[in-house]
Amino acid sequence: MKSETKGLIKSVGVFCGSSAGGRDLYAQAAATLGELLVRQSITMIYGGGNIGLMGVIADTMLAGGGKVTGVIPEQLTDKELAHKGVEDMRIVEGMNARKGLIYELSDAFIAMPGGYGTMDEIFEMLTQFQLGISEKPCGLLNVDGFYDPLVQQLDLFQRERFLRKEHRDHLLVSNTPEELVGMLQAAMMAEREGQQWIDELKINNRY
Repeated sequence: MKSETKGLIKSVGVFCGSSAGGRDLYAQAAATLGELLVRQSITMIYGGGNIGLMGVIADTMLAGGGKVTGVIPEQLTDKELAHKGVEDMRIVEGMNARKGLIYELSDAFIAMPGGYGTMDEIFEMLTQFQLGISEKPCGLLNVDGFYDPLVQQLDLFQRERFLRKEHRDHLLVSNTPEELVGMLQAAMMAEREGQQWIDELKINNRY
């Protein structure tokens, strides 16, 4: 695959279903995202499975020579069928440990279509930002409007003052992998530049 210009993001946590969904377009989007990560030399950190969308994106990246790290709880290695082709497979004690390690290893996060587990994982990362623990960018791959109702609900949270605008805006949304990864790269660049500005003020005793 042709290499693309590298950005600040070196690794991305990808959350997605252990099901492939009811339409082929979800698997197609997973494969497209996997190809993009390979071209940009971005390591994927994911749930470690070989079924559903997890399997599709892992298979795509491994076939293209990409780097993949799996993180799976010991009790799920059989249920979720840990991917035998992923050499860097981390076995952890439970779901909280899984999310913690994915957070630690990733520069940014993408949620593809999925169910309860996917929602739990991406909202964990958003809550980290809301509490001031993390600045790592988060995105939704909104395949064919899959996440439109969720986005509308989040907008309602903001309008009703259960969610501040800066916390709502931290979740980036796009229906294409290329645009979404570009948005995450831009967000990380803005955060990096902002931190450098603060550091300069501190050095000059102005902060």
